[in-house]
Amino acid sequence: MPGRLTEARAARRIPSMSALARAMSLNPSSVSRWEDGSSAPDPETLARLAVFLGVRPEFFFRPEHVSARPTFLRSLSSTLVRDLQYQSAHMRWLQEISHAVEHYVDLPVVDIPDVMAGASYHQLRDEDLERIALDLRHHWRLGDGPCGDMVSLLERFGFIVGVIEMGTVKLDGLCSWSPVDDRPHVLLASDKMSFARRQMDAAHEMAHAILHRDVTEEQLKRDLKLIEAQAFRLASAFLLPSTTYPVEMRFPSLATMVTAKERWRVSIKAQIKRLADLEVIPADFATHLYKLYSAKGWTKEEPFDRQWVPGEPRVLRDALHLIVDEGVRSKPDLLALEFTIPAGDVENLTGLPPGWFTHEVATVVRLKPSPSQASAGAGTGEIISFRRRD
Repeated sequence: MPGRLTEARAARRIPSMSALARAMSLNPSSVSRWEDGSSAPDPETLARLAVFLGVRPEFFFRPEHVSARPTFLRSLSSTLVRDLQYQSAHMRWLQEISHAVEHYVDLPVVDIPDVMAGASYHQLRDEDLERIALDLRHHWRLGDGPCGDMVSLLERFGFIVGVIEMGTVKLDGLCSWSPVDDRPHVLLASDKMSFARRQMDAAHEMAHAILHRDVTEEQLKRDLKLIEAQAFRLASAFLLPSTTYPVEMRFPSLATMVTAKERWRVSIKAQIKRLADLEVIPADFATHLYKLYSAKGWTKEEPFDRQWVPGEPRVLRDALHLIVDEGVRSKPDLLALEFTIPAGDVENLTGLPPGWFTHEVATVVRLKPSPSQASAGAGTGEIISFRRRD
């Protein structure tokens, strides 16, 4: 109960226990005791809390999805604590949904090679990160060209990806390993999002899962700047490989980067940083390019940003469709038996359309084939079945 109450409050962006008490006309000291576990609300008050926080009463009695590993948040000094707590709470809900779905459907197998080979993140040099990026591409058979949609790529290799509106442009995404099935989960922001930005955000969180799996909470707080720099370098090296991208940029300029963006689907700003990191351009020329970039107004919107639709996660969405379409569970049963958070939150995190849980499943009417169709098509069809758990 204590942790779950804190989690629900964070998910609703209620900044403090006293704020919750004021909003519900409760005694602040009572709320404090509920959250520290020294007492519990009576059934009537618990029901009121559930309604106010938009969860079922059973929510408070389900175990928390708390991992011993830290959640990688690109926290800025100017980011509100309540925004960071909001992200963390929805990450736990994403993991909870994933765990429930996995009771019925075999999710993609986690296929993450051990590119660290026992090394600590402290030992990593820039050349190591460049090698790791190429090793990952080789393991996943991506070649040395553009990698396509990062969201679908991560899902193919066992990551669970969710997308939510963060309510602030200062939060881009986060990564956490589930304590239940030891599977990496990534939560990305949808706020003012472009395809290129989502590509880099997804690659950045992938890098945390690969490089910093065993980092402790204390190490994350102490070495956040180093850890973030490593994740960005690996993400850039993965999206723009050192073996091919620099060859296409022998005469770097903003114009050539616009052309490269159309092919590689990486932002112009990230390309400037990549060329500087690879020492293709000197630092003073990079500064000059950044100034030109700003003068063109590209800090708000780059070329092609409105033309490409950001990649959306599909694994959990398709799995829930499969569960319902195959008659394993009905939509009401899923809400009543598996999920203690509201339908809207499940739909939001899994990419289902709003109102999916309340829409009736359409009745399929099979038309009787004509004699010619029956004779022409008899015995020629191929049935492809999805794999689901018994």
